Amino acid sequence: MKIEEVKSTTKTERIATHSHVKGLGLNEAGMADPVAAGFIGQEKAREAAGIAVDLIKAKKMAGRAVLFAGAPGTGKTAIALGMAKELGPKVPFVPMVGSEVYSSEVKKVEILMENFRRAIGLRIKENKEVYEGEVIELTPEETENPLGGYGKTVAHVIIGLKTTKGTKQLKLDPSIYESIQKEKVSPGDVIYIEANSGAVKRVGRSDTYATEFDLEAEEYVPLPKGDVHKKKEVVQDVTLHDLDIANARPQGGQDIFSMMNQISKPKKTEITEKLRMEINKVVSKYIDQGVAELVPGVLFVDEVHMLDLECFTYLNRALESTLSPIVVFATNRGMCTVRGADIISPHGIPVDLLDRLLIIRTTPYSVEEMAQVIALRAKTESIEVDADALVLLSSIGERATLRYSLQLLTPASIIAKTNGRSNIAAGDVEEVDGLFFDAKSSAKLLAEQAEKYIT
Repeated sequence: MKIEEVKSTTKTERIATHSHVKGLGLNEAGMADPVAAGFIGQEKAREAAGIAVDLIKAKKMAGRAVLFAGAPGTGKTAIALGMAKELGPKVPFVPMVGSEVYSSEVKKVEILMENFRRAIGLRIKENKEVYEGEVIELTPEETENPLGGYGKTVAHVIIGLKTTKGTKQLKLDPSIYESIQKEKVSPGDVIYIEANSGAVKRVGRSDTYATEFDLEAEEYVPLPKGDVHKKKEVVQDVTLHDLDIANARPQGGQDIFSMMNQISKPKKTEITEKLRMEINKVVSKYIDQGVAELVPGVLFVDEVHMLDLECFTYLNRALESTLSPIVVFATNRGMCTVRGADIISPHGIPVDLLDRLLIIRTTPYSVEEMAQVIALRAKTESIEVDADALVLLSSIGERATLRYSLQLLTPASIIAKTNGRSNIAAGDVEEVDGLFFDAKSSAKLLAEQAEKYIT
């Protein structure tokens, strides 16, 4: 007799660079805890980001922009992702990189505008009247065909619906009977009918019939609770970009050739400004009527120095429009040339745009903080590290960069496993450090052996 253990089939999430970030790690008073929510250090930057999150939640920060400025590997992207986690899944968060705007098919400003529209959410609330229940009676009433002939037409249909509270008989239009036939509804099925549109949806078979057959391909559903006639509030979350796409798609003819043309040419079409203006008008009308609510999200532009002067000029205008999200920029540049112009400016951003930004600075990590970050990443990646190996990794981080020492974790664990150990020792780290070069030592080597390389 053989007994095997059944392994769980739950999907394990892949470990990414920022898998350990769970939020900004702020307490009730909005102060940053030194170690919280996957963050270590950067208290000032996190507190500033926390204030920005509160402004976004209070809907008082539309059209504002924040810039994270700091050296590479100081956690700019991590703080932006922490902001996204704090805002929750309902607020749109759109990350993009500065170099994404350069495309051979679409204009630069068009890609920027598209991402702007993606970052603005719209929560549409709709009250629907529905009749739902188990069908207990379905009788079409026929009359003589008014056009003459032998055939008879359906005048109306009597349908009986049953819920846990009671039953109701409805007299329905013949057009609804057609949709009932399309859905293949028979007595014993649970259906719902929308009162304003007359749409019929078959939910499944009532579970009172579940024991009818031994094998059954049907989906059984419980008897609906409450009255047959109900009022439901349906909440839908869409972005303005979704609305643009839905209205911009050219609706070709129904013949096979136009269908094939649409499939074979999935080219990215530019959405015109006129169409956007029309959609904005409709959205504004919905908001005034109280049907919809605007949810300004966050557009995160990493490596913002990659944008050129044309994009920056466009951003000045886009930030001032009424429908504008909160824009978060990040850059690791100091004084450098603005792309597309011969101007030297801080962070590679023109001064007139810098004037509109709140700048949050991220500071380099100390050796102690590096050790904590490495320990946290090791825990996230399920790697055991000895104390002396941790000290060695943090000193490597100080000599080279934090990113380099974090990248040594996995190769060191492979060497440890090869040597028959489950935890990383200092010797494994030394061995891995000898195998690989960091950027600084590689640059030093290139400078020393410049004559051996082609320049």
